[in-house]
Amino acid sequence: QVQVVESGGGLVQPGGSLRLSCAASGSIFRISAMGWYRQAPGKQRELVANVTSGGTTNYADSVKGRFTISRNNTKNTVYLQMNSLKPDDTAVYYCNARINRYGFPGQRDFWGQGTQVTISS
Repeated sequence: QVQVVESGGGLVQPGGSLRLSCAASGSIFRISAMGWYRQAPGKQRELVANVTSGGTTNYADSVKGRFTISRNNTKNTVYLQMNSLKPDDTAVYYCNARINRYGFPGQRDFWGQGTQVTISS
């Protein structure tokens, strides 16, 4: 059994900051990549940022320079520091972890339940 749990969403004024946290737990052998996706109403889910176990990061163009992803491999956690937030950042943010589980071949994507981020004055 594997669980992925996010926290840290909320309502913030434009220009403000938020920090999202995500923790993966359970029968985990290895996590290759962890990342954040978001889905706004009426839009498809899109990648915000991800980070490999080696620390290589990747960002959507729309968040470069404003968001920072970081990861603690020992704790199986990933964080998203979001600064200079804009109304267009409003969405449900989902944590993703690509996991090898004990006793199972290959990798599988696991998702959190999502956390709402609303940017509004």
